[in-house]
Amino acid sequence: MSAILITLGFSAILAFALGLALGVFKNIFHVEQDPRVTQVRDALPGVNCGGCGFPGCDGYAAAVAAGAAPVDKCAPGGKSVVEILAGIMGVSASSEEVVAVLRCQGSKEKASLKGNYVGIPTCRAAKLSAGGTKTCAWGCMGYGDCTLVCKFDALAMGDDGLPHVNYENCTGCGMCVAECPQGLFALVPKERKGSIVLCQNRSVVKPSVAKACKVGCIKCEICVKNCPEKCIAMENGIPVTDYSKCTSCGVCVTKCPTKCYKMLEDGVIRFAPAKAEEPAPVA
Repeated sequence: MSAILITLGFSAILAFALGLALGVFKNIFHVEQDPRVTQVRDALPGVNCGGCGFPGCDGYAAAVAAGAAPVDKCAPGGKSVVEILAGIMGVSASSEEVVAVLRCQGSKEKASLKGNYVGIPTCRAAKLSAGGTKTCAWGCMGYGDCTLVCKFDALAMGDDGLPHVNYENCTGCGMCVAECPQGLFALVPKERKGSIVLCQNRSVVKPSVAKACKVGCIKCEICVKNCPEKCIAMENGIPVTDYSKCTSCGVCVTKCPTKCYKMLEDGVIRFAPAKAEEPAPVA
């Protein structure tokens, strides 16, 4: 019995001594934390999507408070969070809401396969092991890697073998942009208007492009030659629109022989489904 009491007494003394030592060391080595870290963290949505480029909301909050990151990198938070963070940090910032756009129309019906792929069913694995699954080396392989990393239920694979964006849910976090091994996703300002080419095939051999995909850009440059505003130029094999000059005239869309041109405001970015007209009241 005495041995038990001695052991308990020794344990209590040891615990007290360790607690006292920890308290002393805490005061000696205490580092004051910038209170803005907590303020910034509390303002963030807490989804830890990583779209800001930092390891979660905690990492981004610490970077913002330290002045190592801008206040406009939280896409899920939108303009309201940017305004709050700018107020905390005493800076001015403007945030342009962006959404993801898939620059490919190479569906199962329009893009041909180059063989029967039997490897790991992911886009990244197919690209590394077989150089892709389609004749078009730049097209969407359709395994849905992007849908797996989307934390906002904004991406889903369609029956056509392509990922489709739900623009009511898309926050422009950029996770799909980083995940796609083909680099097919682009972040586009939500309010942008004008033309965009939904193709990333950079081959200059027209017959091979046409054979690989029915809606591929064949580099005919009809869009460049016919643009009344002269706002389209070829860059690395892809026509690119200068949106500071584009007037959404639609000439490029009309003239494009393979229909790879689309208007952002007409069928590419849709933020909400059109509301059905209410039936007229019966007299």
